[in-house]
Amino acid sequence: MAESIVTDKAREKMLKARAGIAALPKIVGMAFGDGAKNASGGVIAPTADQTSLRRELLRKPIDGYKAISKLVYRYTSTLTESELANKYINEIALYDADGDLIAIKSFLDKGKDPDQEMGFEIDDTF
Repeated sequence: MAESIVTDKAREKMLKARAGIAALPKIVGMAFGDGAKNASGGVIAPTADQTSLRRELLRKPIDGYKAISKLVYRYTSTLTESELANKYINEIALYDADGDLIAIKSFLDKGKDPDQEMGFEIDDTF
C-alpha cells in the first residue's frame, strides 16, 4: 500500500511564506529511491521529519504539473529508458528550488525495464 506525507520542512516553509517572512520556493524536481522496503518485503512509510529518501538513486526535473482541482496539483516525472534501468523503485519525493524534500511517497517495488519509459505522479493536496 502506498503511503505519502508532506514533510515538516515543507510545512515550516509554508508557515514562513504565509507570515511574509520568506518566499515559498517552487517545486522543481522529483527524487527516486529504493530504500522504502522492509526485511519482509513490505513498505516502510515515510515520516514527516525525513529530510532525504532512505536511499536516493536519482534526482531530475519534473516534466510539469496539472491542476486536478482548486486544491490538488499533480506533478509528473518520467524516467527515460536508460534512467534507473534494471532497478526497483519504491520511494519518490518532490523537491523544491532549495533542494529540500517537500513530499515523500513510498510504495511496493516497481521494476524499471531498460527498454521502457516509466512515469510517476505525486498529488499536492490541500
